[in-house]
Amino acid sequence: MNAEFVNPFLQALQNVLSMMAQMELKPGKPQLKRDEYARGDVSGIIGMVGPKVKGSFSISFEENLACEIMHKMLGEMPESIDDEVCDMVGEITNMVTGGAKKTLGESGYEFDMATPIVVSGKDHTISHRSEGPRIIMPFSHLAGKAYIEICFDKISEA
Repeated sequence: MNAEFVNPFLQALQNVLSMMAQMELKPGKPQLKRDEYARGDVSGIIGMVGPKVKGSFSISFEENLACEIMHKMLGEMPESIDDEVCDMVGEITNMVTGGAKKTLGESGYEFDMATPIVVSGKDHTISHRSEGPRIIMPFSHLAGKAYIEICFDKISEA
């Protein structure tokens, strides 16, 4: 999977959290992911399909970071992951994918987005319904870690 396709998702996450929560996440090193276990405690997952691409994107947050984002965005600090935190993670997933969609569309990669689903709990799994490699990118903040996963079937050239 080439950087031209992955970078718009990474940049969109940074933009969304900077704008909505005034938070900066420090990116780590991308790796291939070989299992389905989420690294965080709450995950938003969204499917994408278009003429040249088919795949999925997810973002997982550790509980403390998800609660801190909620605090920064809405001024209330949840004690744990609740329905409102899950709704926020779904909305962040949607905004990040929308930002990446705009950038990728300018490069000729058009796709439609499904409605995000949110899963939470320790050791939950993320199933990408694509055959391509799963790339995981960690991000860190004083409040905890976030992880982006991107998985696409073969991408046709634009």
